Amino acid sequence: MRAAIIGGTGVYGMQVDSRVERVSTPFGTVEVDLCRFGDKEIVFLARHGRKHSTPPHLINFRANMRALKELDVKYIYATGAVGSCNERFNPGEIVLLKDFIDFTKQRPVTFYDGKEGVIHASMADPYCKNLRELFWQEAQKEGLKVAGEAVYVCTEGPRFETAAEIKMYSRLGGDVVGMTNVPEVVLAKELGMCYAAVGIITNWCTGMGREVELEEIMAAVESNKTNLTNLFVKILLHAELAQNNCQCSKALMKL
Repeated sequence: MRAAIIGGTGVYGMQVDSRVERVSTPFGTVEVDLCRFGDKEIVFLARHGRKHSTPPHLINFRANMRALKELDVKYIYATGAVGSCNERFNPGEIVLLKDFIDFTKQRPVTFYDGKEGVIHASMADPYCKNLRELFWQEAQKEGLKVAGEAVYVCTEGPRFETAAEIKMYSRLGGDVVGMTNVPEVVLAKELGMCYAAVGIITNWCTGMGREVELEEIMAAVESNKTNLTNLFVKILLHAELAQNNCQCSKALMKL
């Protein structure tokens, strides 16, 4: 049994002893880093690739998540750069994702295309409540400020959203907007893995304030990524991880 960290924009690796592993899946081959901490390993996956070369709408999410499953991963923390459409959440802050609204259009979103019959995945608790609770507890101990829990709106990308779209997302209950968390969170659930994600707020969404500046996005990521990664590592190495108090391993229903 292993644990994994998925790094989003600006989070491409960990400065520890590691080796590269190439994992073949039915959906393609994926490169990950196996990072060693004493006698334990944590898998690190750069969502956009090591050089941030894959745009959000072309990420091979099924290959990524299947590769983690092949490596016997059961627990995942992920990061993602997001824009805020909620005035309570400011650029530079981090939020813990609690739910999502999916506005993606053309990416494959499931492993179950009918060959095994009609199979549905429950989204009653898309982000594992156990991992979320552990993150809150450890963040408080470490003095890492978390602005709150947020509803994530996932768009197709790679373009940014219009002001009219952002207004709609906000009225629907969205707090932050990104381009990568769906279908990642759904595929994790289909594979029976516990998954939680933290949004790094890099900018105000279109129409909420000043326009997006690349330098500000990267500065917000840089100021948070080390603390976040260290906190993930601490939890994954030392917390008591189990799947007997969540529904992550029992989310599938076959009709």
